[in-house]
Amino acid sequence: MQTRAQFLANPKRKIVFHFTPKHCSWLNQVEIWFSILTRKLLRRGSFSSQMDLKQQILNFIDYFNQKLARPFQWTFKGKLLAA
Repeated sequence: MQTRAQFLANPKRKIVFHFTPKHCSWLNQVEIWFSILTRKLLRRGSFSSQMDLKQQILNFIDYFNQKLARPFQWTFKGKLLAA
């Protein structure tokens, strides 16, 4: 287990894993935003190059921030703490 953690945390690798707790509220909000990006742009998108993909994502972000952005409705009430 320790050698696996050292392997995954090695900054010289192209992919570095960062462990975050699954219960982070910001993580849920990021997942919601990526879901919107996927549904509105990526799923049926056609991209001629990586630069085209990057530009379309940046354009979508600008459009989203100007036209669609609003606070997410947080519905999770949390678990009751033991007395």
